Amino acid sequence: MAKLIFTAITSLDGYIEDDKGSFDWAQPDLEVHAFVNDLERPVGTHLYGRRMYETMAVWQTLGDEPGTPAVVVDFAGLWRGLDKVVYSRTLDAVSTPRTRLEREFDPDAVRGMKDAADRDISVGGPGLAQHAFEAGLVDEVRLFVSPVVVGGGKAALPHDIRVGLELLDERRFGNGVVYTRYRTR
Repeated sequence: MAKLIFTAITSLDGYIEDDKGSFDWAQPDLEVHAFVNDLERPVGTHLYGRRMYETMAVWQTLGDEPGTPAVVVDFAGLWRGLDKVVYSRTLDAVSTPRTRLEREFDPDAVRGMKDAADRDISVGGPGLAQHAFEAGLVDEVRLFVSPVVVGGGKAALPHDIRVGLELLDERRFGNGVVYTRYRTR
């Protein structure tokens, strides 16, 4: 059975974007990017909400430019090779290969995906993750905490639920980012 993993790059005060919708402070340097790439290798499927999908879809063509760092090219290849499920009531169609559109998040269908998958599944975006947390589907939480306080914006973690966590791993990077990995209890 595959694990369902929630990963987020967050500010120290817990936001994935500031109150203006910017996340320019969250761009990983090459060291962090290489580490993220290694975390992505066991993943076979990404679950996205509309906004996260629209943000990530640039990887379908990003990385093909001359002079692109090897870690960026590597991530682009990993992303293109993943299956993607986008949950949206407003999106008319998806624009990337290996992607299907679902109108509703169905916890039973995701449980079935986990049971059938031979590779892990990642859930991206706090809105969609809220549904997965509420359904008790999230097995791991991985956070990249950036050394910045943005003062408000979109929270990285869901509201109005309580989830016990057990710390499994941690790592500090040269740019001040701290990675933590937790198992849900």
